[in-house]
Amino acid sequence: MADMNNINYALCKALFFSIVFLLSAVAASAGDLTENLPSNLMELSIEQLMDIEVPTIYGASKYEQKVVDAPSSVSIITASEIKKYGYRTLADILRSVRGLYVTYDRNYNFLGIRGFNRPGDYNSRILLLLDGHRLNDNVYDQAELGTGFPLDIDLIDRIEIIRGPSSSLYGTSAFFGVINVISREGKDMKGVEAAASGGSQDTYSGRLSYGNKHQSGLEMLVSGSRYASEGARQLYYPEFDAPATNNGIAAHADDDKSYSIFSKFSFKDLTLTGAYGSREKGIPTGSFGTDFNDPRNRTTDAHGYIDLKYVRKLENKTELTARIYYDNYKYRGDYIYSRTNPGDPPVLNKDDGFGEWVGGELLFSRRFLEKHLFTAGVEGRYNVHQDQRNYDESPFINYLDDTRNSKNYALYMQDEYHIIPSLIANIGARYDQYESFGGTVNPRLALIYKLFEKSIFKLLYGEAFRAPNVYESFYSDGGSMSKPNPDLNPEKIRTYELVYEQYLGEHFRTSLSGFVYRISNLITQQIDPADGLIVYKNVENIEAKGGEVEIEGKWANGLQGRISYVLQEVKDQDSGSLLTNSPHHLAKLNLSFPVVMKKLFAGAELQYTGSRKTLAGQSAGDFITANLTLFSQNLMKGMEVSASVFNLFDRSYSDPGAEEHLQDIIKQDGRTFRIKLMYRF
Repeated sequence: MADMNNINYALCKALFFSIVFLLSAVAASAGDLTENLPSNLMELSIEQLMDIEVPTIYGASKYEQKVVDAPSSVSIITASEIKKYGYRTLADILRSVRGLYVTYDRNYNFLGIRGFNRPGDYNSRILLLLDGHRLNDNVYDQAELGTGFPLDIDLIDRIEIIRGPSSSLYGTSAFFGVINVISREGKDMKGVEAAASGGSQDTYSGRLSYGNKHQSGLEMLVSGSRYASEGARQLYYPEFDAPATNNGIAAHADDDKSYSIFSKFSFKDLTLTGAYGSREKGIPTGSFGTDFNDPRNRTTDAHGYIDLKYVRKLENKTELTARIYYDNYKYRGDYIYSRTNPGDPPVLNKDDGFGEWVGGELLFSRRFLEKHLFTAGVEGRYNVHQDQRNYDESPFINYLDDTRNSKNYALYMQDEYHIIPSLIANIGARYDQYESFGGTVNPRLALIYKLFEKSIFKLLYGEAFRAPNVYESFYSDGGSMSKPNPDLNPEKIRTYELVYEQYLGEHFRTSLSGFVYRISNLITQQIDPADGLIVYKNVENIEAKGGEVEIEGKWANGLQGRISYVLQEVKDQDSGSLLTNSPHHLAKLNLSFPVVMKKLFAGAELQYTGSRKTLAGQSAGDFITANLTLFSQNLMKGMEVSASVFNLFDRSYSDPGAEEHLQDIIKQDGRTFRIKLMYRF
């Protein structure tokens, strides 16, 4: 088996360097591929180049701006890339992005960024938005990246990944960055779409959507999706290798089922959006001390919201945006535990979380004196319910019944000041007030300098905070596994970053950045040596440094690719030890090229993740995975077909476990495949 893994690893390396060579060779001979581009493009100014090559972004400043003017390091993933690389979930998409990595414990997906991905954190240090609406819930601050994400991947127009602290605009959770998912418009669909897919592990999905813009001015998009997977039929965990636990084999315990509904209606200045997603997942790992190989162990998460947004462009280059919303979140965990006496039936433990909140935001922006774009806003949220329960069903024993409500509000301002045509200063700050710990101020400063026509430098500084959530502060299961800590304080991050972006010729863009960040009062999941219980504490101060480099190329015929490398080091300042689940190295390569012009494309990607320290002080080894997709369009009018193979060379690799796992590392899927069909009526 070791020899086979070495062979697969060598094949991955060979494919990696072959694609690099292919990308270089194609770039060198790209003259034949650019017949439709202007011959004098090299003579255009940077502003004219932006009209052709540089996309715009909304989430970095809460208004549309070109990415070279954004006060952050930005990546954008488009709908075209999602199709050509065969991405199945938001986690798949983010895994392909420079500097990001995903850990999967066979229940939830956890996002790592700039070497930080802590056990027990449900993505609470990344703010996830859908069309600007906050998706992190008010109990766990969880950002759902897997099959529970409430928008079908087919309905994504683009994704904005904004690195660095953004509490100056967004408040809590915008700690390491913001991910803003932009949905498609109804006018782009122009009718009915139906999609279906099938693949490994008895996985099937379906979607039915309608979108259009009517003569009355009403624009609408309505969609429903369903997903079901049996998961891996058998998973072997040596930690449970005993006759009483099925010799370490979890059989038929990895199932995953979800559905989502999404609608968006726009008329003149008003947009009404509604979304709901529900997901039920089997837990094959025996986490939290539950009975191993019992298919009744599972979690269910559901999140829905309604959002009404008003955008009005006024005279004197003024814009007013108002938003009100309602959210509802439910979590249910079913956990099976054996009794002390072997002959007694097992206990079903119920673990519930319920969140309900309403809020609103008012945003004003105006350009004045031709050099200033000033933005000011006020935001408030009332958490109607932040409830947690834990109990045994029969006989009924109540361990936790914690009901809470809270409110917070914020004021923020930002000014984009064009000092001279080649130099922009972006200055902003936000004040947040919480009932639990009081107020906090978080600034962001940026200097953006266009040294030459196609060279952009960004000098960035930002601060952000993350408020302790009610799960970290108040959760307890009666003292069997965990206990509360109501005295938690917010954690704070300060980040310094230098970004250099260069446009090369007609097709290439390069990005080089270096960053340093420091975290104080980090909230960390620990085992209390006094009683052996899991508890969250403010105990660590973190220091990190790293560098990122990326080269991206695009051509008019559909050929495109990008390659990136990240070197980073994240340490505990007090002990000097490296953080767990923090790889030193990340490398990624994506290449999509036309096989049959405008009809058939091949998309290949390679992802290298360096070794990571585990909680037991061991190492989850480094690995390379390869994915390959064939995507066709216009072979038949209105039809798109794709076929994908993931982990092409069946590479064996594992992710680090968390405190609730007996496993130090958790093995991931081998080779899988998917075939997908979409038809537009």
